[in-house]
Amino acid sequence: MLKKILFCVSIGVFSLNFGQNINKEKLDSYFKTLDKEHRVMGSFAIADHGKVIYTNTIGFSDVESNKKADINTIYRIGSITKTFTAVLIMKAVESKKLTLDTRLSQFFPQIKNAEKIKIEYLLDHRSGIHNFTDDGLYMTYYLQPISQEKLIDIIQKAGSDFEPGSKFSYSNSNYSLLGFILEKVYKKSYTQLIEEYITAPLQLKYTKVGGKIEPSKNMANSYTYQNNNYVKSPETDMSVPLGAGNLVSTPSELITFMDGLVSGKLISKESLGKMRNFKEHYGFGLTEVPFEGKMGFGHNGGIDHFSSVISYFPDGEKSFAMISNQSNFGNENISTAALSAAYGKDFEIPSFTVISVPENELQQFIGTYATKEMPMKINIFVKDKVLMAQATGQGAFPLEATSKTSFKFDTAGIVIDFNPAKKEFILSQGGNKIIFVKE
Repeated sequence: MLKKILFCVSIGVFSLNFGQNINKEKLDSYFKTLDKEHRVMGSFAIADHGKVIYTNTIGFSDVESNKKADINTIYRIGSITKTFTAVLIMKAVESKKLTLDTRLSQFFPQIKNAEKIKIEYLLDHRSGIHNFTDDGLYMTYYLQPISQEKLIDIIQKAGSDFEPGSKFSYSNSNYSLLGFILEKVYKKSYTQLIEEYITAPLQLKYTKVGGKIEPSKNMANSYTYQNNNYVKSPETDMSVPLGAGNLVSTPSELITFMDGLVSGKLISKESLGKMRNFKEHYGFGLTEVPFEGKMGFGHNGGIDHFSSVISYFPDGEKSFAMISNQSNFGNENISTAALSAAYGKDFEIPSFTVISVPENELQQFIGTYATKEMPMKINIFVKDKVLMAQATGQGAFPLEATSKTSFKFDTAGIVIDFNPAKKEFILSQGGNKIIFVKE
């Protein structure tokens, strides 16, 4: 399912001369550096007008058998599944099996506020239904098969967080319910619906509902990299995130899916227009993706230690997709580099050199910093001789020093440059630069 990110920012804001030639050699060096430093394992693809013009794969699909990943390795895609589910819902609307005003009470009246919750509110996360994956209880059952009845019971007991339609709040529960609704109105399994209405028309070979990971069939496990070793992650049972995060795919096939969506091969242009009716940057299974003054759309995802991105830009018809099965480097940074390459713009190969700054010198940065550009504040403090940062309502994260005043957090692609004399710092992420001033 969709992982929470530290800061919701656009991917780049500077001007750009759009070139047609992709610097494949430099992009190869970029990914080679990430591979050498154990920052990412996974597959990547860039397309121009729907045609894949660049692919790369780094790392292992299965560390235990020393099996390297290739362009056909199959990965879990997490919440990009939601885009597929939204397409199926719009297909059902076109077939008059549903309307966007159809109420949840028609299917699951036991859910709180079901009579007020429209299909539309499930699609754009404005239902108020509590996100079942946020609760501690989730960790007690996510590795085991679960029935529809049991999951509905869990969602029902979790209740509602706000009045339906009043605001946006991302909830995997919405798309699990949509998956179940699709099965009810079509009287077919979600697996059958994905195949019949999406993968068969687009001739997708590797995209499907996932099951138990089988490395012998070129399916990737996910990992963390700890103490110079890859540690295999537990597998979510794919019955748990049905409709919200249970699909598997490859980057190239994600691009084919997105191209099929925008070209009218799956649903009408009118239906796609409704999916792209963004409120607070989210539509129906799609998010806005800003880059270099352009506005694209797509989705990202995370499940276990898989992480995924698909983005499409109508202005230039460029696409980028990636799926990683181990990462401690920001997807925003990788997306920026790949899209810059797609548009013929230069990009930097990262340096992972860090230095040690004495604790007494770190003390000068301590404090709470704020900006006029957003309500979020950032607290800077020292813990166990390590400089830490914590944004409002989010977890603390460590900062690595690249100079006496510059620090980074690669997992989210964050760089913080302090100016003690002015009592401020500049936060950079994905091409954005925001000044925070100490209170």
